[in-house]
Amino acid sequence: MTLTRDDLRASFERAGDDQWRALVNYHEDAYPASRPTPGDICRGEAERLNAAGFGDAGRYELLASRVTIGDGEITLVHTLTELGSGRPTETPPYTNYR
Repeated sequence: MTLTRDDLRASFERAGDDQWRALVNYHEDAYPASRPTPGDICRGEAERLNAAGFGDAGRYELLASRVTIGDGEITLVHTLTELGSGRPTETPPYTNYR
C-alpha cells in the first residue's frame, strides 16, 4: 500500500496543529499570488515519498511531518519508523513548493 494525500495530511496534523496551519498560512499569505494549496502539497509529497520508496507500508510507518517557512518557500521533513528495526528515520529536507 502506498501513501496518499490523506496520510500526509494526518501526518502534518500528528506533528501538531501548528504544522497544518503553517501549510494553510503559506498558501493564504501569498494572496493574490497563487501558491499550492495544503492539499496540493500533501498530494505532491505522497507521490514524492512513494517514488523514493517510503510508501512501502511493509517497511515504513509515517509518524509526523514538519513544516519550516522561509523566504517565500517551505521546507518539509518527514519522520518515519522502519518497521523491521523500529528505528526512527527522517527524510532529507525538501524545498520545492512555490
